[in-house]
Amino acid sequence: MTGHDREDKDPDGPETGEDRALGDAGAEPSAETGAPSPGSEGSPQDTPAAPPRETLFDAPVMAEQERMVEAMLFASAEPLTAAQMAARMPQGCDAAEALVHLRRRYEGRGVQVVRVGASWALRTAPDMGFLMREETVETRKLSRAAIETLAIIAYHQPVTRAEIEEIRGVSVSRGTVDQLLEMEWIRFGRRKMTPGRPVTFVVTEAFLDHFGLESARDLPGLKELRAAGLLESRPPVGQPGAGEGDVDAEEAPDTGQSELFED
Repeated sequence: MTGHDREDKDPDGPETGEDRALGDAGAEPSAETGAPSPGSEGSPQDTPAAPPRETLFDAPVMAEQERMVEAMLFASAEPLTAAQMAARMPQGCDAAEALVHLRRRYEGRGVQVVRVGASWALRTAPDMGFLMREETVETRKLSRAAIETLAIIAYHQPVTRAEIEEIRGVSVSRGTVDQLLEMEWIRFGRRKMTPGRPVTFVVTEAFLDHFGLESARDLPGLKELRAAGLLESRPPVGQPGAGEGDVDAEEAPDTGQSELFED
C-alpha cells in the first residue's frame, strides 16, 4: 500500500482542489442568480399581496354621513333616492346605511324619515298633524256660468240639467255644478217623473241664509231686477215687453216649491 492509497481512503484527510470543485458543483444556487431555493416554489408567503385601492380622501365617519343625508332630505322639496344622495356624497360613503341609522335616530320624534315609494323624505309625525291645521275662510268668485246656473236653479227649481242647458242655450259643465254642490248652495232634489227619471237640483237653506231670504218666494222678480239694473229693459226677441206679461215671483203660482227641501 503506497502513501497515495492511504490519502484516498482517509476521509479526514486534507481537502484537495478536486474535492472543492465537486463540492461547489453540488451547492445550492446563490441568491444572486434569482433561482428559488428547494421547497420554496409556489409558497403563498412569498406571493406579494395586491396593493390596497387608494382614494383621494377617506370616507367620513357614519355620524358625518348621517348629517349629510339629513341635510339633503331637509333641503329637498321632493323625496330623494339613496342613489341620488350617494351621488352627492364623498367617495366611499354608504347612503343606504346612513339612512338606516338616521331613521332609527328619528323614531319617536316630531319629524320622521319616511319612505315614499323608492325614495326618502322628512315628514311630520302623523300624530302631530293636528298642530299644522289652520281653518281659514276662502273667498271664491263664481264664474259667469256658475252664476247663471245658480240663478236658473233658484228661479226654476226643481230643474234638471237638460232644462238648465235648454234655458242657457249651452251645455253645463260638470265642474260648474260640482262647485255649487261643494259650496252647499244647491243640492239634489227628487227625480223627475219623466223618461229616464233625471235628477233635479234645488237651492239649499245655506243659499237662502247667505242672501238673506226666508224662502225661494222672496227672490226678486223681473221688475225688481230691472229696477236694480241687473236686467236689460229691452225684452228678448219674441218675448212680451215690460208690463205685457211679466209676472213677479210673488204673483207666480207656487208650482214645485213644495219640493224645495224634499228628498
